[in-house]
Amino acid sequence: MPAAKTLYFTAPKQVEVRDIPLPALKDDEVLVETICSAISAGTEMLVYRGQLPQLQDAHDAVSSELKYPLAYGYACVGIVRETGKQVDKSWLGKSVFAFQPHSSFFIAHPSSLISIPNSLKPENACFFPNMETAVNLVQDGAPILGERVLVLGQGVVGLLTASLLSEFPLENLTVMDSIELRRKALKVAGRKSKVDKLAPDDLRLSTLDSFDLVFELTGSPSALNTAIEHTAFSGRIVIGSWYGQKRAEIDLGGSFHRSRIKLISSQVSSISPELSGRWDKSRRFEVAWQALERIQPQKWITHRFSLNDAAKAYRLLDENPGETIQVVFDYTGASHQNL
Repeated sequence: MPAAKTLYFTAPKQVEVRDIPLPALKDDEVLVETICSAISAGTEMLVYRGQLPQLQDAHDAVSSELKYPLAYGYACVGIVRETGKQVDKSWLGKSVFAFQPHSSFFIAHPSSLISIPNSLKPENACFFPNMETAVNLVQDGAPILGERVLVLGQGVVGLLTASLLSEFPLENLTVMDSIELRRKALKVAGRKSKVDKLAPDDLRLSTLDSFDLVFELTGSPSALNTAIEHTAFSGRIVIGSWYGQKRAEIDLGGSFHRSRIKLISSQVSSISPELSGRWDKSRRFEVAWQALERIQPQKWITHRFSLNDAAKAYRLLDENPGETIQVVFDYTGASHQNL
């Protein structure tokens, strides 16, 4: 059984790669060799910076003991290399996705793995958790024909959410981000909605300053004030950001008090009660895979690192986020690339 190179967060702004011996494969388990894994520039940076509260994470494969040293991550794509005696041999050689920390090999029960459609490349499949999040956000927002919609934040989740929203016949879809690289990243073919791309200052000057539906996806709690300021009477704000321990003063006085604005907490670990009678995780997974095939988000990978260069990857995201969109670990031996 090979040893696994596994990434650990050991202290704020410190990571190391450890060689972890793998136990013998049990009869009902499989061994997966990782091809690539995606870094979450939102949640993982909270871990990296020491800003993560001691709360259970959304993904079952991640430990609820959120303390250093911590193996953390949830977007691994790999190939099943060995199967236990009780496992159907059809799993052997299958491409799979797992909500799994960054590691070159890992052992899993087949029930925790998701088969990847043959039409998807591994790097596309790395976006699966964020695409499921985007599907959940859109379902919670429930956009209506002809609405004006605003997406604050064009990180990966924001880009995926805006891509899905562009398929709706909205009056207008506006996206906002302070980073020019991310504002320029959204390119949608055959879109049904008119799409405006704005910087924060542009939004304040825009004539479309009142939206029916706003998605707050910046990761900055102060952006809630921007969302409230630009939401129409009885409009909805879907809050998809996880702020961790970050705090900011939110202005709930003034116009908000009379606005009847709805603040909607949206998190991918559950399905909205309004939908749960008809929807389950499997159905949402299928929608996410289909959306990945349409949107092909691998075009937003700006950097690839080997796992041994993990410290450089997280330093880049921490110190120069404006240079990145999606950063991935490549386990096939490819060197660092800036595309």
